[in-house]
Amino acid sequence: MALGSDARPTVGFVGLGLMGGPMAANLLAAGWPVKGWNRSAAAYEPFTAAGGEPVETVADLAGAETIVFMLPDLPMIEEAAAPLLEAWAAAPLAARTRVVVMSSVSPVDVKKFGADVSASSGGRAVVVDAPVSGGRIGAIEAKLAIMVGAEADDFAALSPLFGAMGRSVVHLGALGAGSLAKACNQLIVGATAAALAEAAVLAEAEGLDVAELFGVLSGGLAGSRVMDQLAPRMIALDYAPTGPAKFMLKDLGFVDAAASASHAALPLARAALALYGDLVDEGLGDLDLAAVHELARRRSGLTSTSPQKESLS
Repeated sequence: MALGSDARPTVGFVGLGLMGGPMAANLLAAGWPVKGWNRSAAAYEPFTAAGGEPVETVADLAGAETIVFMLPDLPMIEEAAAPLLEAWAAAPLAARTRVVVMSSVSPVDVKKFGADVSASSGGRAVVVDAPVSGGRIGAIEAKLAIMVGAEADDFAALSPLFGAMGRSVVHLGALGAGSLAKACNQLIVGATAAALAEAAVLAEAEGLDVAELFGVLSGGLAGSRVMDQLAPRMIALDYAPTGPAKFMLKDLGFVDAAASASHAALPLARAALALYGDLVDEGLGDLDLAAVHELARRRSGLTSTSPQKESLS
């Protein structure tokens, strides 16, 4: 049992931000001892309050049998993991170690990362991709959907851990399968968010009450969890970030790359990729995904006296 003698083995957790912080807290609440590292020190206060133990460097997690990464993208994960790979190359691992990438990353590049981890550890460390969906609310409430790419034995070993963070955990195949599933998820979420934004703009331009429109649509086939989360924010013109919209551009880039590699024709994905590129170019990328509504309003010449809107103009 690594890094301690608790009933459950200590888990290393890298990235304690908007998503990683509550995910780590849920592991602690479920009885896992967690040692964590974050780039900025501010995240350590709630983590420590929940019972977590901060470490000074990622290398301090080298003895953990499970290390979760929840950083914005794969290059950041590779940079943060470099000390681990060096430690494993210098001292052979005593037991199989699982590096769990729970961020949204490229299905292609995560396989390359897996090969690097395997080579550095002499085959004793393995990468599992397990991206999540459900946003910060899902992370806080331990109701995330977790899409897993792993060997069957690794999935079985990690299932209790995933169960503490999510309510829908599915093994989809080998390494890379989870990230491909998340890319599909993001295509649906991004396109749906854009459709909601344009529906709101059309309604407003024609004098309909947007809140009443979304209220009736939510009870029909158009209703969705995306609508449940984003419609109230669009109605209120509230784009305070729960997760930056710029990450959607990154994720749709993964969709586009996977489509190109598999020769799949995805015109809607291409259109969404361009749309979110425009959103970032407009300086809205650090706002919530609901800010795609602000982009649609700007393009339609709609204005508002809302303080939120004035702060964006």
